[in-house]
Amino acid sequence: MSIQRIETGPRMSKAVVHGSTVYLAGQVGTGATVAEQTQDVLAQVDKWLAAAGTDKTKLLAATIYLSDMSTFAEMNKVWDAWVAPGQTPARATVEAKLATPDYKVEIVVIAAL
Repeated sequence: MSIQRIETGPRMSKAVVHGSTVYLAGQVGTGATVAEQTQDVLAQVDKWLAAAGTDKTKLLAATIYLSDMSTFAEMNKVWDAWVAPGQTPARATVEAKLATPDYKVEIVVIAAL
C-alpha cells in the first residue's frame, strides 16, 4: 500500500495519506485569542484535508491541545460553528504545554478519503 506525503519537510509532513486514511500534523495558528487561533487552525485543517482529497465531513478523530483548559468554551464555540453537523469525529481535548507560549491551541485530525 502506498504512502503519499504532502508538503514534506526535514522534521514532518503536513499530511500523510495511507490507504484511505489521512493523518494531519498538529496545526497551530496565529492570533491573540484562543478563538482567533482556533479559526486559523481550522482553516489550515480545511486546506490540508483538501490537498489530500477529502474534507471535514470525513473526520474520524480529532485531538485538541489547549495551553489553558479554562479556554475550553471559547475554543468549542469556534469548533461547533466549523464542524459538519452529524459528521462529528471522535474527539479528545487536553491541556498541554505547547511548543511556545504564543500557541494557545493545537489540533491534530485523522480523516477518511
